[in-house]
Amino acid sequence: MSSGAGDKVAGGVSGGPSAGVPLDQLTLALRVVMMPKDTNHYNTIFGGVILSYIDQAAFVQARRHANRKWLTVAVDRVEFKAPVFSGDTVDFLTRTVRTGTTSVTVEVDVEAERYDTGQRVSVTAARLVMVCVDHANKPVPFTQESPDGHA
Repeated sequence: MSSGAGDKVAGGVSGGPSAGVPLDQLTLALRVVMMPKDTNHYNTIFGGVILSYIDQAAFVQARRHANRKWLTVAVDRVEFKAPVFSGDTVDFLTRTVRTGTTSVTVEVDVEAERYDTGQRVSVTAARLVMVCVDHANKPVPFTQESPDGHA
């Protein structure tokens, strides 16, 4: 089956668990236990905290394409589906849905495992565009060899 990611697989930049996984399949990018310091006056986790982790997860996915510098250029969509609570273990799952010459579009699915029941709940979904840049923060093709020898 051909994918929008050109059937590329994660090179496992760090040799981690995503090595060899097709880039268009959901892969764990981050796992975080939510803490009381991140709650609002409703005793749920601030949306901005979740957004920060979504941004980091998209970066992790982009780095699976090339060990280069990546910046977020767009957050196309974020849907908060359910609250996240202190003590929940939250997984940030990513997949590449589009590749360009200098950019990748990443979907991030966020799932919470409730600390009190173990139930898994889909809590947030997002789509971000990450761009590969050079030392001057100018877009560059991410398949091109960088000066430091990284692809």
